[in-house]
Amino acid sequence: MKDIPKPDKRRKYDAAFRAEALRLAEQSRSAQAAARALNIDPKRIYQWQKAAQTPVAAALGAALDPETAAELRQLRALARRQAQELDILKKAIAIFSQTPPQ
Repeated sequence: MKDIPKPDKRRKYDAAFRAEALRLAEQSRSAQAAARALNIDPKRIYQWQKAAQTPVAAALGAALDPETAAELRQLRALARRQAQELDILKKAIAIFSQTPPQ
């Protein structure tokens, strides 16, 4: 008897179906209601919602040309450094604004 490959039991959804499911979930304000209407597991919609919330640049990171990707990395590093500097300055203001005991 030949080895017959078992069919993949996972159902695959195309991008149009995912977009429609997310739109329906947003309109109904409930992923569970949308999942019931589409006859799919609510966890799947939650996963799609989480994936849709990722930044577009991060999701398309592979599609960016190397020069743009390098600039994006530099800008993100600059933003992190400036946020750290701001935190340090806020702490310094809090320390120096305290009045010394007399």
